[in-house]
Amino acid sequence: MTKPVLVVMAAGMGSRYGGLKQIDPITEQGEIIIDFSLYDAMMAGFDDVIFIIKKEIEADVRARIDERAGRHLNIRYAFQELTDLPAGFSLPEGRVKPWGTCHAILAAQDLIEGNFGVINADDYYGPDAYRLLYEDLLRAKDGAVYDYSMVGYRLANTLTEHGHVARGVCTLDANGGLSGVDERAKILWRDGQPMYTEDDIAWTALPVDATVSMNFWGFTPSLLQEMADGFPEFLEDALRRDPLKAEYLLPRKVDELLKAGKARVRVLPTDERWFGVTYQEDKAHVQDSVRAMKDKGLYPEVLWK
Repeated sequence: MTKPVLVVMAAGMGSRYGGLKQIDPITEQGEIIIDFSLYDAMMAGFDDVIFIIKKEIEADVRARIDERAGRHLNIRYAFQELTDLPAGFSLPEGRVKPWGTCHAILAAQDLIEGNFGVINADDYYGPDAYRLLYEDLLRAKDGAVYDYSMVGYRLANTLTEHGHVARGVCTLDANGGLSGVDERAKILWRDGQPMYTEDDIAWTALPVDATVSMNFWGFTPSLLQEMADGFPEFLEDALRRDPLKAEYLLPRKVDELLKAGKARVRVLPTDERWFGVTYQEDKAHVQDSVRAMKDKGLYPEVLWK
């Protein structure tokens, strides 16, 4: 069996953060968040990593990755291009926003041969999450239905104190598997309670221990074909409804396959605490958190020697 690979989605520019947050150092040694993710992934068993980036940031990303983690892992690059569309479709005038996470993964489809994990480049997920996913990917095999998995986080462990975040709020079945994902674009702490809004007027409370998706998934190659087959239909709708901003999103595709009975998704629960730099104000917390983990011996003082 081909060993699982890790796919890192790193093409986003970090609009709320205000710059290339994927390569913003968070330690005195110049390490960035993805360094810790790659280290955790390597310790869990991953050897091969595919970065999905924009061509225009290739030099900056390679300068941070190739001479550090790249000396210990086999790292390849795929490029998400706005103009990479199915035959018969063209880029709408004025479109600058990427086409979403499904489109990003499709950019790497020629490099993916077996089971694969998916993460965001600017999120810290914790060592336990990588161990859980890697072990699951070693066993995953499609049968009558597709055999997928997702690392599930407690909502309260994934929020920032500095603004709102988007999360996929999960519904679980009686066996603890995923039965649905509701994308909530604006969740924040409000009077000590996680709450979300769809219109900035009405607010709805969410349980602090609700299971949420952090885009940390495990897939078999069947997903690639499903995404490719569904892209033209997505574009036909998007070009009518919202040609400049509509996105082909991974959680929605998974939800679609679940509802069609074509896939099952094991939820791998973790108590790890997420952190990331959604906003500039988050950076100090990330730096303090990383410093504390190094002080406790959870990471070496210098990750890549």
